[in-house]
Amino acid sequence: MGRIRKADETISREVDSGIAELIPDPDVPRAWMLRLNGTPQSHVDLDDPTHLEFEYLRRLGHVADLVAPGSDPIRALHLGGGAFTLPRYIAATRPRSSQQVVEIDAALIDLVRGILPLDRNWRLRIRNGDARAVLAKAPEATFDLVVTDVFAGSRTPAHLTSVEFVALASRTLRPGGVYAANIGDGGKLAFAKAQTATVRAVFPHVCVLAEPAVFRGRRFGNFVLVASHTELPIAALTRLTAGDPFPGRVEHDDSLIRFIGGIPPTTDTTATQSPAPPKGTWGLPDD
Repeated sequence: MGRIRKADETISREVDSGIAELIPDPDVPRAWMLRLNGTPQSHVDLDDPTHLEFEYLRRLGHVADLVAPGSDPIRALHLGGGAFTLPRYIAATRPRSSQQVVEIDAALIDLVRGILPLDRNWRLRIRNGDARAVLAKAPEATFDLVVTDVFAGSRTPAHLTSVEFVALASRTLRPGGVYAANIGDGGKLAFAKAQTATVRAVFPHVCVLAEPAVFRGRRFGNFVLVASHTELPIAALTRLTAGDPFPGRVEHDDSLIRFIGGIPPTTDTTATQSPAPPKGTWGLPDD
């Protein structure tokens, strides 16, 4: 049924990676935000798993909506768990989907499953482990969708940013399968451009979704990278992204090449973690 709580009750626990907080949504009775070491990670509405509060999750939701026709079930691998918002969404919108979630923080898994329980009817397996290590052992040509949404605090770990890592993800996709990744960047966007070049080094069809101000580097924010070995549904993604509460833009083809601007792909030898967000970004404290 999910945790019954007072309207102002925040649940705070020490987990493997620091301090996790589950903060009740003041406007929705059984909705919660997960914050890890001060950084908002997930938002879950237990009564409506199709509700995606965070804008980047709306973008990933659009990708999931277009992976297969209608509500056909899919096989999905989620690298990074948080509060399992996107897996819940897919389970609700595509019943009988088979999903695996990889989360490195075992104590966080226990906390989320205890306070924000999963429907027992969902075909959803949660696995504790490092995303790259698990991905390296995953079977070939298995998944319709692989999503990378891994943050150590507010930064993407370096070993999940290279051509070698993306190639591992590509190996696990079925023909026509889609790879998607959520990253953060701002300012000159060197990291976002390098990550786009990295994904293009593995996949022939790539696009990037973000708000216009984020694309221009005026504001630190989320970029959602989408890639496949077959044509992507660019028109549908463009329409859905433009219709979001905070409308986004889709860069692809020539505009994507201009966005990259000649920055080379990242390899294991050149990989670095993503830049730290400025204070005040994503709800981080200003002091």
